[in-house]
Amino acid sequence: MQSPHQILGPSQPSRRSLLLGAGATALTAAAATAASTTTAAATTSAGATTSAGGATSATAAGAGAAGIGAAGVGAATAAVPSPDTLPLTGGPDFPIGLFWPPHPYASTAQRFAEIKNAGFDFIISGNYAGDGNIFQYQLGLARDAGLKMLISDDIQIRNMSRWFSISDTPTDFLSVTPAEASALYIRARDAYGPYSSLAGFNFYDEPGAGWFATLAKALSISRELAPQLLPYINLLPSDDATYYRNFVDVVQPSLISFDRYPLLSEGREDANYFHNWAIVRDAALHGDIPAWVYIQTLAYNNHREPTAAELLWQVNISLAYGAKGIQYFTYWTPEAARGEGFGPALITVDGKRTSRYDAAKRINTEWLHQVGRELKPLVSESAVHANETPLPNGAVGFTPTNLVSAISGDSVVVGTFRSRDAASGDRWVLVANRSHSAPARAVVAVNDQTVGSVGVFQPARQTYVSQRVGPVQVSLDAGAAKLIKLAAK
Repeated sequence: MQSPHQILGPSQPSRRSLLLGAGATALTAAAATAASTTTAAATTSAGATTSAGGATSATAAGAGAAGIGAAGVGAATAAVPSPDTLPLTGGPDFPIGLFWPPHPYASTAQRFAEIKNAGFDFIISGNYAGDGNIFQYQLGLARDAGLKMLISDDIQIRNMSRWFSISDTPTDFLSVTPAEASALYIRARDAYGPYSSLAGFNFYDEPGAGWFATLAKALSISRELAPQLLPYINLLPSDDATYYRNFVDVVQPSLISFDRYPLLSEGREDANYFHNWAIVRDAALHGDIPAWVYIQTLAYNNHREPTAAELLWQVNISLAYGAKGIQYFTYWTPEAARGEGFGPALITVDGKRTSRYDAAKRINTEWLHQVGRELKPLVSESAVHANETPLPNGAVGFTPTNLVSAISGDSVVVGTFRSRDAASGDRWVLVANRSHSAPARAVVAVNDQTVGSVGVFQPARQTYVSQRVGPVQVSLDAGAAKLIKLAAK
C-alpha cells in the first residue's frame, strides 16, 4: 500500500485539514460559528514567559516554546470566574481525587462504588481510557456513584492545548487558530456536557513554561464556551518560583496543582519537598486561587512504598502548607510495561485492594473530609516548622505571634489560617507531626491576653471542643495532625 506521504500533493487536503481530522469540514463550519459568536469579557496584556527555570523537564519546556511560534497571549480573554463558582474548587466540601482509575475493562458500577466508598470525590481519567465512548460510559458510572470526573486525553482537548499551539497566524507550524480551537472545544463540551458528573477537562499534565501562552488561550476559550466547567492543569515539580508565578500570571488558572513525591528509597526524604510546597503556596496566595497537590501511594523508580502513616503525613503536611485539594497518585497500579518500576498502589494491577486502600479510606472518611471542610474557606497565613534544627531547605522557623507565644516539644509543622473576613481576629492552627515514623508531643502556648477561647477540632463529631485558655497539649501519632481554633478577644 502506498504511503499517504507519497501521494499527497499540492492539490490534496491541506496540512491543517489533516491535523484537524476527519471532521475538518464540520470543524471549519463550527469554527466560523464560534468566531462569530465570541465576545471578550476581559483584556490582558500579559506576555508569555520564555524560560522554564528550574522545572524538572527542560525538554518539555523547550518543546513548548518551539510549538508556540509567534503566538503570544491573546489580546482578548474571557472573564476568569471565581474558584468558588466552579466544580470541586467551589462549595463547602474538600475535594479528594485520584489519578489512574480502573482501566476500561474494569470500569464497572462496583468499581466506581468502591472508589466512592473510599471517600473520593472525583476521578481524573486515564489508564488507557482515550476513546469518547469510554469517557461517556465512565461519566455515566461516575454519575451513578456520586463522583465527578475531569476528562484527560480527549483528542479534541489535546489538539487545542497540547499537540498544537493556538496561533492567530495559520501558517505557524503545528498550530490551530483560536476559532479552530474553539470548535475543537465545542466538540468535547457537547460530547460530555450532558453528563452531570463532568467537572471539567484536564488541559495539560506537567507543561513546560513555553506552553503557558497557548494554555492561557485554551482556558479563555473554555471559560467563554463553558464557564461552568473547571479547567485543570497540573504542573511539574520545580524549585524555581518563577515557573509557578508565571503560570499564575500568564495562564490565570482556577487552581494551581503540582506533583512532588517525597518518599525516596532507603528511608530518605526529598530534601526540597518543603521548598517546593513553599513556593507553590506563595504562588497560590499571589493568585488568590486554591493549591492542590498529589500524594505518593506507591513505590517506583527511586521511591519507596508508603506506609499508612506516610500517606497521612503527606496529607497533613500539605494541609499545613495550605492545600485546598488532595489527589492520590495512583489509585489503580500502572502495569510494568510503562517502565517506571511501579509497585502496588491502592488497587493492584489485577484489581485487588492493598493495605493502602484501607488506609486511604480511613484518612479520607475519618479525617480529611472533616478537617478539609474546616480549612477550605480559610486563607493560609503562615506555614512554619517548630523545634526543628536544622530547618529543611525552604522551610521557615516558628516565631511567636500575638496569639501563639511559643511551641515546645517535638518537631511539628504548623499552618496558621485566617478568615476571609478581614475584621475577624480568629485563627485556626493546624499542628502536624513532622515525623512520619514516630509519635510526637508538643505544647502550644497561647496568649491569654489576646485569646478569648480555645477549641480543639473533633473530626468524629465535626465540632470544636472547648478547653480553658492556656497551653494546648498536642499528642500526635506518626503523620497525624490536630486542628485548634483560637478565638480572639
